[in-house]
Amino acid sequence: MSKSLFDPIKIGIVSISDRASTGVYEDKGLPALQEWLSKALHNPITFEPRLIPDEKARISATLIELVEAGCSLVLTTGGTGPALRDVTPEATLAVADKEMPGFGEQMRQISLKFVPTAILSRQVAVIRGQSLIINLPGQPKSIAETLEGLKDAQGQAVVHGIFAAVPYCVDLIGGPYMETRDEVCKAFRPKAAIRPAR
Repeated sequence: MSKSLFDPIKIGIVSISDRASTGVYEDKGLPALQEWLSKALHNPITFEPRLIPDEKARISATLIELVEAGCSLVLTTGGTGPALRDVTPEATLAVADKEMPGFGEQMRQISLKFVPTAILSRQVAVIRGQSLIINLPGQPKSIAETLEGLKDAQGQAVVHGIFAAVPYCVDLIGGPYMETRDEVCKAFRPKAAIRPAR
């Protein structure tokens, strides 16, 4: 299929880290997000990347900027733990029109399959205007696991990743029609919401 058959989408990706933003170490969050999304979606994507420190006002301002720039989806990584500098959830909730608690609940369920400390993660998801904003974990491996879910040896879903619900959520808030590659993460929509094959 030619790319022109798919709606273009603008996605904001935000890595939040004091040390990476000042060059102390290399940021791995933005490349991980970009790689996974490029692999998972048929849509032509324009990425809006940001690398910023753990500062609540700066995070909130960046999220607002990305929403106003037309990003239908904004994914953040980092700053969701209990440490004093971890303020990503607070900064995200501060700009919310609606909270979407199911995303955070499901991410913790996935991570709990690996580590008991997953209960310390405080990721949230919100809607602002016509944009869905989701906080993801900080580690590239955890980013992929929470987005994609867990599969058995035959490739069948054991625990659904959160991205399976993202395209329909974006539909409901008036965003572009996102089409996933089933082998990476199959989007779920009610039958009436599925666009006929072209």
